[in-house]
Amino acid sequence: MSDKLKNLIVRAVTGVFFVTVMVLGILHPHALIALFALITGLSIWEYTGLVNNIKGVKVNRFISTIIGVYFFLAVAGLRLTPVEGFVVFVPYILSILYLLISELYLKNENPINSWAYTMLGQMYIAMPFSMINVLAFQQVKPGQVTFDYLLPLSIFIFLWTNDTGAYLCGSLLGKHKLFPRISPKKSWEGSIGGGILVLIVAGVIGYFANIGATPHMLSIPGWVGLGLVVVFFGTWGDLVESLLKRTLGVKDSGNILPGHGGMLDRFDSSLLAIPAAVVYLYTLTLFN
Repeated sequence: MSDKLKNLIVRAVTGVFFVTVMVLGILHPHALIALFALITGLSIWEYTGLVNNIKGVKVNRFISTIIGVYFFLAVAGLRLTPVEGFVVFVPYILSILYLLISELYLKNENPINSWAYTMLGQMYIAMPFSMINVLAFQQVKPGQVTFDYLLPLSIFIFLWTNDTGAYLCGSLLGKHKLFPRISPKKSWEGSIGGGILVLIVAGVIGYFANIGATPHMLSIPGWVGLGLVVVFFGTWGDLVESLLKRTLGVKDSGNILPGHGGMLDRFDSSLLAIPAAVVYLYTLTLFN
């Protein structure tokens, strides 16, 4: 068996396992929280390991990871229970203050870079993943929360569809580079093909979601709009992570997923698509 075939088999098996875990995890509220808390922690740990290879940068991996997971769980708690918002974030705020003040005493070579990369990890990873709770847990009335697995699941369905469509169309028709400076393999033809496929899938999901006596909060046009938002911001998310890797001089963010790279490689698109989807949904409520 050739190495190329072995790599293809490993990649396929890992991909099937990854999708299965993601889908099963999203279908149950407690499993969703546990799954994405783990994803948040692993992603921040991976990220801090990468940036600590930069000369003069020293990010506290342990504290950064713990507070990132705490931030995720705090947002989940806010969505599930009527907890006073500020109170639940006090430990997080105190931890951030500690990380800032501690640089006064650590005598690191470049404390400004350490501060910057520490806060980037929270903004780039912890905040976006925490927004999955906003998609999943809808507060219908004060004290009444419903679990909507379809919204968070659809984000990943759209991202996977977009990747598949872009790969197929790009391989067959790709001639014009989308962003050669950052990602030379992406083409306009692939991006357009992936986007069209997502819009079709979004329309199908919207149709079936609105069959029955209790239609979904999103109409069919609303679902199509969500698909469009995910296409744009998912593509930008991919490019942002590519820019990060190019800046750090690495090919993959890690090797935790055989054949697929690291956590950031797998979730790069979602890091921009999830918060963008939240903003989109809240914007729709302003006009309803």
